Amino acid sequence: MTTYALRRLLIAIPTLLIISGVVFTVLALAPGDPLSNLAASADIPAEVRENIRRQFGLDQPVYVRYFKWLQAFAQGDYGYSFSSRVPASLLIGQRIPTTLWVIGIAYAIAIVIAIPLGVMTAARQYTWFDHIFTGLSFAGFSLPTFFTGVLLIIVFSVQLRWLPMVYNQQVTDPIDWLKQAIMPIMVLALFQAATLNRYVRASMLDNLHQDYARTARAKGLAERTVVTGHVLRNALVPVVTLIALQLPTVFTGAVVTEQIFRVPGIGSLLITSIQANDTPVIMAIIMIFSVLVVAFTLVADLLYGVLDPRVRYR
Repeated sequence: MTTYALRRLLIAIPTLLIISGVVFTVLALAPGDPLSNLAASADIPAEVRENIRRQFGLDQPVYVRYFKWLQAFAQGDYGYSFSSRVPASLLIGQRIPTTLWVIGIAYAIAIVIAIPLGVMTAARQYTWFDHIFTGLSFAGFSLPTFFTGVLLIIVFSVQLRWLPMVYNQQVTDPIDWLKQAIMPIMVLALFQAATLNRYVRASMLDNLHQDYARTARAKGLAERTVVTGHVLRNALVPVVTLIALQLPTVFTGAVVTEQIFRVPGIGSLLITSIQANDTPVIMAIIMIFSVLVVAFTLVADLLYGVLDPRVRYR
């Protein structure tokens, strides 16, 4: 397993290099000037603007800027924000706690709901229980988060006036924080739970009628033991991949939901950075997301060997 993990890590390095090169080039060639605010100000002399451009390296060719950025990123230096004039790591560090709390809680709730519900609907296939929750799951992942977010705002904020529609980072009271976090957590949890539930149900149905399940039943084991002790473990193998690919969003934010509820997380920071053409911040967020995707994919592959004894690593 160690050899397999090292080989996968070596393969991940050129993958990340290609991603960083493509994204950096696209951002460099995109229209717009990251220092356009300075250019629009008549109070700043032209020579000062040129000095600032030289300080940020914007007067150099794209490939030179890329290799300088790559060297700094490898040393843990994400660069300085063009618009905020502070280190990109500081901006990201300020947003991570909010993102972890809101999206992390939502994803944990989704997993707790989706896996048991997927198992029960598969075990009770074609019953009223299965039809009801399968229909709700279809509705849950078919409706986009911007629709459910606006719907919750209209109902709970505008009509009932129970919950605030805008997230306030300055709130310190736990009750007030919970009130403002309920809606974004509900939107994300319902969408993720509906998606995961469909995968769990489909995977369970694929395994419920396999030979090993029939053999377990023929030995006299109770159906509940067959489902939870034998089928569930094999059914979780493909689900682990989906969970691993979605976990990086816990750290990098949910762009749409954060914009709707004005949650000051990583997703909203990415949007504002793209609008300002703030390359250092954009590159930092994208690379953090890419590294997390590679890391969690490797973790999922290694978990296959734990969940499925038939998997062997070479």
